[in-house]
Amino acid sequence: MDSNAFSTISTIIKNRRTIKPPAMNGQKIPNGHIAAMLELADWAPTHGLTEPWRFVIYEDPIAFCAQHAELYKQGTPAENFKEGTYNNLAAIGTNASHVIIAYMKRGSNPNIPAVEELAAASAAVQNLLLAATALNIGSFWSTGGATLKPVMKEFLGLGAEDQVLGLLYLGYTEQRPEGKRVTPVEEKVKWVK
Repeated sequence: MDSNAFSTISTIIKNRRTIKPPAMNGQKIPNGHIAAMLELADWAPTHGLTEPWRFVIYEDPIAFCAQHAELYKQGTPAENFKEGTYNNLAAIGTNASHVIIAYMKRGSNPNIPAVEELAAASAAVQNLLLAATALNIGSFWSTGGATLKPVMKEFLGLGAEDQVLGLLYLGYTEQRPEGKRVTPVEEKVKWVK
């Protein structure tokens, strides 16, 4: 085992944190860094080489957030619409550098269960988040607002079996909160001999 490589990946995994966009500082991430993160996302495990992950990158988070707020408004019945949610969605990316919509594009092989496609696309998102951590970039994986609603799928032109996984807000930050786990790993693992 290469203990240096293990130590490096262990540190990156343990240091990955959710950094909400208001804690980001507005400094722009070079697009080359975003492209490098997406290249690592592309190395996620995939059954049958379906590679179901897809990403839409917005270099102007403020413009995307205004669109997202409008999608929320369009897709929410009047009795459930909240002006505060609308305003929050419109402003949440003010300090972010980029917003990425991550989604699963269902493969055409019916022998591969949809859950495996979702797992592969989620692994791609995790690769991207770990790459961001390695580059000292804060990240926030959000499913709020219109993200998981039919209006977002329609906005993206997705098929019936495709699935939006979330919005990834990326930006530089001076904050890196301490990590914690509530349940000890020993309570989550069963060894069978």
